Amino acid sequence: MQTVSPLLIANRGEIAVRIARSARRLGVESIAVASDADRHAPHTRVADRVVAIGGERAADSYLRIDRIVAAALSSGAAAVHPGYGFLSESAAFAEAVQAAGLVWVGPPPAAMRAMADKSEARQRMAASGVPVLPGYDGAAQDPELLQREAARIGFPVMVKAAAGGGGRGMRLVQAQGDLAAALASAAAEAGAAFGDARLLLERAVTGARHVEIQVFADSHGQGIHLGERDCSVQRRHQKIIEEAPSPAVSPALRRRMGHAAVAVARAVGYVGAGTVEFLLEPGGAFWFIEMNTRLQVEHALTEALLGIDLVEWQLRIAAGEALPLAQHEALARYEAGGHAIEARLCAEDPGQGYLPQSGRIVRWSAPPVVRCDHALAAGCEVSPFYDSMLGKLIAHAPTRAAAVEQLAEALDRTVCLGVATNRAFLARALRHPAFAAGQATTGFLAEHFPDDASRRDSAPSGLEALAAAACALLPREHLPALWSGWSSSPAVAAAVPLTVAGEPRQWELSGTHAALVARHGETTHRIAALTERRGNGAGGEIDAWVDGRQVRATFGRDGDASWWLAEGAEIAVVDARLRGRAGTSARASGDLIAPMHGRVTQVLVGPGHAVEAGALLVVIEAMKMEHQLRAPRAGIVGALHAKEGDQVAARQCLVEMQP
Repeated sequence: MQTVSPLLIANRGEIAVRIARSARRLGVESIAVASDADRHAPHTRVADRVVAIGGERAADSYLRIDRIVAAALSSGAAAVHPGYGFLSESAAFAEAVQAAGLVWVGPPPAAMRAMADKSEARQRMAASGVPVLPGYDGAAQDPELLQREAARIGFPVMVKAAAGGGGRGMRLVQAQGDLAAALASAAAEAGAAFGDARLLLERAVTGARHVEIQVFADSHGQGIHLGERDCSVQRRHQKIIEEAPSPAVSPALRRRMGHAAVAVARAVGYVGAGTVEFLLEPGGAFWFIEMNTRLQVEHALTEALLGIDLVEWQLRIAAGEALPLAQHEALARYEAGGHAIEARLCAEDPGQGYLPQSGRIVRWSAPPVVRCDHALAAGCEVSPFYDSMLGKLIAHAPTRAAAVEQLAEALDRTVCLGVATNRAFLARALRHPAFAAGQATTGFLAEHFPDDASRRDSAPSGLEALAAAACALLPREHLPALWSGWSSSPAVAAAVPLTVAGEPRQWELSGTHAALVARHGETTHRIAALTERRGNGAGGEIDAWVDGRQVRATFGRDGDASWWLAEGAEIAVVDARLRGRAGTSARASGDLIAPMHGRVTQVLVGPGHAVEAGALLVVIEAMKMEHQLRAPRAGIVGALHAKEGDQVAARQCLVEMQP
């Protein structure tokens, strides 16, 4: 393995940690790269060495081919592993690495280029006999032509970025009248994400599953597939729950799809790890979507079923070794491997349109009963500059039902406090009867969780009452002065004002430290024997009896905010009296507030403009996604506090609105 050591990992976050751990096990020295925003990130502490590449935004750091190659050369690296995302599917990057005399841990640049352009890939696959959906993949991009082609294909149609991936530049269009806006929006997002605004059209398939086949090929002419993964549970065309095997794939269908996937790889002279993605219709027909010329986020599912390390396979094949398994051996392992399922933990709020979140993680731990790939630690920052995925939890059991329940329980026990995440929502999705029955298609979330209200996770009022009592009875540092006037007597009679989910709450506490009654409006809870098991200024654990039932809660603190987790339910609490008045008055007056950290890409209004409620005012880019911010009510635009190119913080006022 000397030909790939030292190994520079051209990535960040959990995949950088994942690659570094395999490298260490194989005796390969690993070198991390870090942007200015990632100087103290956890992935920098796992590698043997770190090289700074500057910048904060991806465009100024992890997407800079020149800086990555310079880092590899200056550090004495022998090889470069791109991970996934960023430059992992860039043929130009692969060529630059090879031109510098380094080993590229990935497929040949020619194969990457053949599959990078989705339009050309469709044409190539159709010529090779691989089934592709009816659509338009021509070079002409005139909007009127695209309108005519969509009408020819028939609605609904899928608009896709020709150079796309990860759900960006992708729109589902149900009717002709919605097409023009979708084309403009998809082209803008594709241009910003990939530097290429070209689009293609495909017939949209309803009721289908997203099923992908893991393929692997060596430089000795051998290519095999390693079974399928079902990735149908998606939001914004991005996967959040994946499993293997697929509940819809029989052994015979697995062999047919696997044969087609290997044919795709052979058609472009593929070497290394790749994934061929298909739409699978209920009747068993399947259609080529694209080939991802890299390791996939969900590769751990295949590893669990086959008992292998795909990163090790990548390194060995890059070093010139042959595939370690024949096709029949791989299939036998896969089909005897039980069931594996993965959930992607993301910094986002499902109850607010999956809005990305950033901030500081104050408490982090994952239960040891599942595999957890992550780059998290208490005190680390979730940056607004990169993808919202924090990590992934993988359960593996003899049966699908056991694996699903194991993962749901692990999510209940996962502690990730300090920023909003989709943790509880993932557990709900796993426990939904349709998912439990193996009936999830690409429309699963839209059908069963169609709006913010259905995705919102409301914590039980008992947890809120417990948080209020703990805030009052377990003061920390600056809090005793806040609660001045309390006596040292065990008797309690106090009002506890909190802000929960942006709404003011006031809990009235009465009784004694040992036996409290907590009231809010018509809601009453009895809290007894509240004790702190262990903790410090950043948080800890408490035990209490709530309404006659024993509860153990984990909590974390950051300044005047605290987060509470018990039995899978989670709540965020802020002392309302210490909230800045500016934010409150802005919300009251209907001003436009930034919902997250991000970069302003468009400002569509100026002072004096009259706008209707819902009018598009500002567009910001955060965590690799475009977010449209609309007027909260009708009015006249007053002052603007942001311009194109500005970095803005969450809760910053962007546009003042006058009645």
